[in-house]
Amino acid sequence: MRKGKNKSSKLFPISVDKLKTLMESKFENNPDLSFTIFEKSEARIAVFYISYLVEPEMVEQFMLKPLLDGKSKWTNQSILNEIPLRSGSKIEKLEEILDKILIGEVYIYVENEDAALSYLLDKKEKRDLTQAETESLVLGPKVAFTESMITNLNIVRWSIRSTDLVLEKIMIGERFPREARLVYVKSLANETDINTMRQRLKELEVDQIEDSSVLMQYIEDSSLTIFPQFYLTELPDRFVYAIDKGRIGLLVENSPTATIAPSSFFSFFESTEDLYMRWHAGTFLRSVRFIAIFLSIFLTPIYVAATTFHYEIIPIKELLTIGNSRAIVPFPPIIEVLILEFFIELLREAGARLPTKIGQTIGIVGGIVIGTAAVQAGITSNFLIILVAISALASFTIPNYLMSTAIRIIRFPMILLGGLLGLIGIMFGTCFLLIHLLKIKSLGRPYLTPIYPFRWEDLNKALFRLPIAYQSKRFYSYQPKDIKRYKKNKAKRKKDIDE
Repeated sequence: MRKGKNKSSKLFPISVDKLKTLMESKFENNPDLSFTIFEKSEARIAVFYISYLVEPEMVEQFMLKPLLDGKSKWTNQSILNEIPLRSGSKIEKLEEILDKILIGEVYIYVENEDAALSYLLDKKEKRDLTQAETESLVLGPKVAFTESMITNLNIVRWSIRSTDLVLEKIMIGERFPREARLVYVKSLANETDINTMRQRLKELEVDQIEDSSVLMQYIEDSSLTIFPQFYLTELPDRFVYAIDKGRIGLLVENSPTATIAPSSFFSFFESTEDLYMRWHAGTFLRSVRFIAIFLSIFLTPIYVAATTFHYEIIPIKELLTIGNSRAIVPFPPIIEVLILEFFIELLREAGARLPTKIGQTIGIVGGIVIGTAAVQAGITSNFLIILVAISALASFTIPNYLMSTAIRIIRFPMILLGGLLGLIGIMFGTCFLLIHLLKIKSLGRPYLTPIYPFRWEDLNKALFRLPIAYQSKRFYSYQPKDIKRYKKNKAKRKKDIDE
């Protein structure tokens, strides 16, 4: 719908010539507006549409050919009977025509009739299904969502073959509407979560939505926090897995990413690949990611604090090595670390924006060249380059790009606190971070669940993985309508424990 428009009065009947003049004025004589007038037995009709939004072959074969070859008199009813398309409907108001012609509808108007006939023959450009770019997997399906809503709905429907699957359509955007689909399983999803998400979407007053990531920023609980509150994914298998847990999904037209809500802090460190591995490997890899968070945030800040204020916590031999390495460095540790971290961020951003092969080369060669040159020029020490490299590698282990970016940004204020106040400053920053995380909510649910509020039953799903026999229930924290995923074979479980 158009922003600020009033309900229009009935447009028809009107002469074909006046309709042509009116449409050309509305579209500012746009050459893409195709408006053709046909005459037969003193009857006149107009066929009009936006040329690049429709399939021209379908217009020619299924509309113009039956119209011109038909022997019956042109009326709305005779045209509906002769054109072999099911999407025909009558439109009476100008505003409806102006809105729907922009989504690929073709209109036929018989002069002096009380309505125009509308047929949806939209032409949708879409790319083929490809492998995910931002979420790479070793095991499991590799296919990713595309910009086509029809393709994405098809993928989801093939993965969840249930009559309980709901694909609720909601139009978002007042000036430039865009289709969104609220996806959930009716017998699983919490009704409060569904109503909350639906209310936020319908109450949203915005001209247009460019992408799922933009929509997420409009409907999240807090716009001031650096942490993402909804999970964005381009992997259909992760999307379907979340729906099976009783959570809610959101698809947006022309966006290759899907939104999952509610999401906890720990869900950003899960990977669907963990499910495809043995539970030992899945638990190990998830533990590595949590250790990587600590290293990425605290490794270089602790180095700055230790070399600036707390020499006593460094072993003597290591202290001598660090002292020799920093002997020719003219900067204090905090400046040295900030310079090197900034170089790393430049390399990371350059590698992400350049073409794949060139980006990989820039990342490797640039890191080696800059690192070696920085040490030889006395800008930094060998020891610090190792720590910064470990910190950067640790941030790459986080499966979600938005969370990885948040962790990288948090590192900088931690470095400043460590350089100004030492370990006390780092502790102050850590406490502030924890308090902030405790206050965040995702769709009204605590962000740190199942740690806060504490739920023992969900720990084996959020922090680590236990054998399948111990994961027969869905997350209590999301309060699904049906907790049980499958019935455990108690006899087999007892046999496994005995063995």
